[in-house]
This record gives sequence, structure tokens and C-alpha cells, in this order.
Amino acid sequence: MFRALRNGWRLLRMALRFARHDALFPLETLGIAPALIAWARLFALRRDSRRPGERLAEALQEMGPSFIKLGQALSTRADLLSEGVAADLARLQDHLPAFSGEEARRIIEAELGQPIDAIFSSFEDKPVAAASIAQVHFAVTTDGRDVAVKVLRPGIEKAFERDLDLFYWMAELVERTQPRFRRLKPVDSVRAFADVVRVEMDLRMEAAAAEELGENFIDDANYHAPAIDWDRTAERVMTQERVDGTPIGDRDAIVAAGHDPDLIMKKCAEAFFYQVFRDGFFHADMHGGNAFVDRDGRIVPVDFGIMGRVDEDTRGYLAELLVAFLRRDYRAVAEVQFRAGYVPPDQSLETFAQACRSIGEPIFGKPSHQISIARLLAQMLRVTEQFEMAVQPQLLLLQKTMLMAEGMGTKLNPHVNIWELARPLIEDWMVTHFGPRATIGRATEDLTRGLRRLPRLIDSLHLVAEHERRKAERDAAEPPSGGRWRPAFAEVVAILALIAAIAAWWH
Repeated sequence: MFRALRNGWRLLRMALRFARHDALFPLETLGIAPALIAWARLFALRRDSRRPGERLAEALQEMGPSFIKLGQALSTRADLLSEGVAADLARLQDHLPAFSGEEARRIIEAELGQPIDAIFSSFEDKPVAAASIAQVHFAVTTDGRDVAVKVLRPGIEKAFERDLDLFYWMAELVERTQPRFRRLKPVDSVRAFADVVRVEMDLRMEAAAAEELGENFIDDANYHAPAIDWDRTAERVMTQERVDGTPIGDRDAIVAAGHDPDLIMKKCAEAFFYQVFRDGFFHADMHGGNAFVDRDGRIVPVDFGIMGRVDEDTRGYLAELLVAFLRRDYRAVAEVQFRAGYVPPDQSLETFAQACRSIGEPIFGKPSHQISIARLLAQMLRVTEQFEMAVQPQLLLLQKTMLMAEGMGTKLNPHVNIWELARPLIEDWMVTHFGPRATIGRATEDLTRGLRRLPRLIDSLHLVAEHERRKAERDAAEPPSGGRWRPAFAEVVAILALIAAIAAWWH
């Protein structure tokens, strides 16, 4: 009861803030506490000429870190909001006023257990960037290396936990009272959002992600992740190699630095492909301010708080889907979705293929440089209700990343499609991993693993049989009781054990 009262009061405050910006429409769409929302509507401004998404973005910006992150997550949900609103939320800026350099020093000393002068020979109190969760300061280590030091905001963990409780409460309310939204898995979506945010608030996890990404590209001359200084990294502090380069979103600066924007774009497309399809581990916050081009022409990412993972089956699904769409083979697009189990089997394959065509043709009928795969996936989400498709939360982060990649590519060269650059790599990967030879190879590997396990399974079966034989001998030596025949039972157990062993080997 206390939780409901507390979150009801917070919902009212949120509704009033939305009303100030005439941005109540998300709460109205979800049908949460309609009487409360109708009351808040009385305080709404009526003459705001901005687009709905712009009004909502400003309201979320004012409400603080959790709501900024929520708005960025909602930018992938064109199925919940309109495509225009989702696009406006994608431009939501994650900037907040900086906290003091003195506070940053205090946090660093507390986390690393040393005076700051023993850690850095110099430390710039003025941050170079301040976002919702942390801010970044430049420093020089005591051994003379230039580094960037990321420091978590004071009290940010408690603020997020409080707001996450509100988001969970709202999602649970939607699932209980709005059956039409259950297929969108609101509670699972909030849980996925919470997992991402909690990882962001442990800078050791971010450091580990940066190092893993760097190891994946250790032999790649075109992509480099900054090295982590683990001696100067803790839960609320992360120290990494300082990046000296040109922001990838600044085309003019890239040209002035002597780099070819088309070549940089090609390197970006290849890096995205390798992360998603080769490694299944990708940088999921790749906007123009989170990557640089160094003097050697390498792409250097920063800010590894939001990373995504894609299992091998999903990689195959994505590759087939992208290639089928690029070939405008809409029946193949539909078949991919049915095989993946994303469309219920009682739906019509032909009708779904027709729906895919209605989505794809308006996009692919344009010049290649105007084709947006991220917009295509957003449109796919719009048909989920018609075909009773369950939303796949694990794909939402990837769709957001693709949207960012397209935006970055457009800034580099608006006349080139970044996905056409990646298409040959995707097609080659498909042949290598899903062609006839690869299929035979996987079957052979599965059989080999099964054969390696077979001796252990036979030994286990032998032990079971021996145990039952001895038990049967003991039972046979005892007087019969109740007319039961013990050896017969032992035989049944042995047979069941044999069946279980064969089944385990087969799978």
C-alpha cells in the first residue's frame, strides 16, 4: 500500500511536469490512472507549437538522469510512440550541469584509497564532459601518461533505484490493466533497461567492456579501444588512455585533418559488422560524440557504459533479414520471421509477406543513400500488434545502435548508404556460417561431441545397472512382501536409465 501511495504521488508529479510541456500523450496512450491524467490535463499548455516528441524530450530532460535514459530507451519504441516522436527522443541530449572538481577529487580518493597527488601528477578540475551518470576529467598519471578519468555522479545510484521502482510499478500497472499492451512485455522491457543502467553505474563493468572490445580488435589496424588503467579504476572511478583525435560527427574537421570521410565511413560499417556478426558484442551508444578518428585514421570509440550482446542464432536471423530486405525478397523476409518464432505459426505467411512489402517498398523505392534500415526495423515493430508478434527486447538496443550508425554515416556522407558498404561482409558471413558446408560442419561437430560423451554415459549406465542388480539380489534374498516382484522394478529402472542416456547423447 505504501509503495502504491508513494508511486501514485510521484506519478502525479510526473504528469504535472508533462502537462507543463503539453506532453501527456504517452501516459494517455498507456491508460495509466486515467482520472489522474485527466486532472493533470487541466494544467497543460495548449499553445506549444513544437512537435510532440520535442515537447516530451524537454520534459524528460528537466526530470533528471533516469528520465533522460528512459527517453533514450523509448527512442527505439516506435511501436509504443509514433515514428516522429521516437526520432525526436533519439536526439535527446544526455547533458547535465557538472558537479564540482572538489567533489570529483573526494570521490576518487575515497574509491582508490590514496591522496589524489599520489595518483595523478595533475588533475583538471573542470570536466571535459558531463552526462547524466558521470563526468570526465583530463589528468596526467604520476608516470607521465595522459589519461581521461570518469567519475560517477554523487548519489546517482539512490536516485536511479527510486526512479526504477516507479517505472516497474507503472509497467506492472499496464500489464494488469491493459491486456493489449502485454505482448510488448513492459515489465521485461523495464528490467532490460534497469540491467543496462546498473551496468553503467559500475565503472569496473564499463572498463571490462572496453577491454573486451579492444581485445576483439587487437589485430585490426582500423579500430582501437582505449587502454584501461586498472590501478586507477574502481566502482565509481574509471581511468583510460586519453584519446587524441577528431570527433567522428564533425565531417569538416575530419577533412581538415586529412582523412577521407568515405574511407572513415567504410571503416565504421566494417567495425559495426564485426562487432555484431563476428563477435556478438557491440558498442550500443555510438553517436557522433562517442567516437573519434585518430591521426592514424583509426576509429577510436569512448564511453562503453552501454554495450549489447547478440547470440549466434539471433545473428543468423539478423543477417538473413537484412540480406532479404536488401534484395527486396519479401517472402524470404517473412519466412525468416516465422522460422525465428517471432510470428505465431497460426498467422498467414503470405499476408505477413505482403505487410513486409508494404513496409519495404516505400523505403527501398528511394535512392540507395536514403534507405534507412533502422527505420525499416521501426516500421516492422509497427505491425507487431496486427500479427500478434511478441516484442523482442534484446533487439531494441541493436535497433537503436543501427539508428545511431545511420546518423553518423549521414554526417560523413549523405550520399552513401552505410549498409550497402557492409552488405558484402554480411553475405560472406552468411555463406561461411549458414551455407551447406557450414551446416555439415556443425552437424559433424555435434556428432563428435556426442561420441566423446558416449563412454561417460555408458559408464553411468553400467553403474546404474550394477546398483540395481545388487539391489535385486538383496531383495530376492528377503521374503516376498505384498506380492511385489522387485527384480522387475529394477529392470524397468535400468531401461529408463538407458533411454535417458541415449536421449542425452542424441541431444
